[in-house]
Amino acid sequence: MSLDLTKTIDQVSREKGVEREILIKALEEAVKAAARKKYGPDYDLEVSYNKELGEIEVFEFKEVVENVTNEHVEVSREEAYELDPESELGDSLGIRIDTETFGRIAAQSAKQVIMQRFKEAERDIVYDDFKDRRGEIINGIAQRFDRGSIIVDLGRTEGVLPAKEQVPNETYKQGDRIRAFILDVKQFSRGPQIFLSRTHPNFVSTLFENEVPEIPEGIVRIMQVAREPGRRTKIAVASKDGDVDPVGACVGMKGRRVQAVVQELRGEKIDIVTWDPDAAKFICNALSPAEIVRVIVDEANNSMEVVVPDDQLSLAIGKRGQNVRLASRLTGWNLDVVSETNYSQTLKDGYKSLLDLQGVGPKRASDLYEEGFMSAQDVASATVEDLLSVEGMTEKRAPSLIEDAIKYISREKDAVEVPEDSKTEEPAGRDDETVSEEVPDGEK
Repeated sequence: MSLDLTKTIDQVSREKGVEREILIKALEEAVKAAARKKYGPDYDLEVSYNKELGEIEVFEFKEVVENVTNEHVEVSREEAYELDPESELGDSLGIRIDTETFGRIAAQSAKQVIMQRFKEAERDIVYDDFKDRRGEIINGIAQRFDRGSIIVDLGRTEGVLPAKEQVPNETYKQGDRIRAFILDVKQFSRGPQIFLSRTHPNFVSTLFENEVPEIPEGIVRIMQVAREPGRRTKIAVASKDGDVDPVGACVGMKGRRVQAVVQELRGEKIDIVTWDPDAAKFICNALSPAEIVRVIVDEANNSMEVVVPDDQLSLAIGKRGQNVRLASRLTGWNLDVVSETNYSQTLKDGYKSLLDLQGVGPKRASDLYEEGFMSAQDVASATVEDLLSVEGMTEKRAPSLIEDAIKYISREKDAVEVPEDSKTEEPAGRDDETVSEEVPDGEK
């Protein structure tokens, strides 16, 4: 071996991206494995790289003794003196071994060790390169398919796009380009594994970050994303600059920015709405494109009743409830969408039920209504303390009013139940019609 070895190490280090120290250590281990192959495990061997000579040196160490009992690890004083005149009894004498004598089998062992170390070093490099790239978007090529998963060629390594992270109805064949979100990076004994996703909501967020400069600049912020992959996504955005419209920034001139994202998602519909700290306003924005007439907030149950014009009901709910479902996920509120006509009828029925309570006239019903007790059911569910907020309500009257409301609700419930002895052998349709007629309008 000569200084050419140094040049080889430097060249491989540059081409493979492996540090010189790792290569040198691999060479030392490989040569030591070759020496063990030739001499066996009984010898005390040491292998090191001589930077000045650019060589891998191998030494066997033997103790200088008077009488040799194990020639593998001991040397006589006379023989030691010939090798090193300054040696003394008890010294550990290093004797250099010619590496050319290792032979073909030993050289093959050395090659296997070097290749193993190379693979380990490359795996570590790949893991170090990808471990901090979670949340990025990466391009790759569909290489092969394995039990529903797509193995993606990422250049220096492979990624896995599991079946559950693939968008329904998206199909790929070998050689197709795949753009995906780096979901996770894990290190296994066989090497690093890069898990990809095209269904994660953050995939959409990152696509917008790449298309909208105002987002990485911090002017526009993506606040929430709700997604049904392959069908529809709602994304809520806000702006730190009052002069910058966050929705307009994401849409782009002539819709170019949002269309670039839609194209990557293969036609998935995207609703971009303005985020608002006011929950009710945010709900109205989230249900876009439907118009909202009124929002009734129930903070205790984290729910809202949303009233829309009759002709907007199907638009607000969306196909198979998709629009209201995504709006609910986006805002974090449980939503109940009702038409204006049904809501008005519900209010009328509720007000009428208040008037049906004993001792409640128009004035008392209006006072109850103004304090949020909009039906006999609301009164039945209230406490005495709740009712004392109503104008003119006394501690004596409140309990009796609650009791009257409970009795009223019970009577109404009994009225809609069909007694067992009233059932006949007539067709089910006629029974249904009979029950339907007995149900008061407010209970339908």
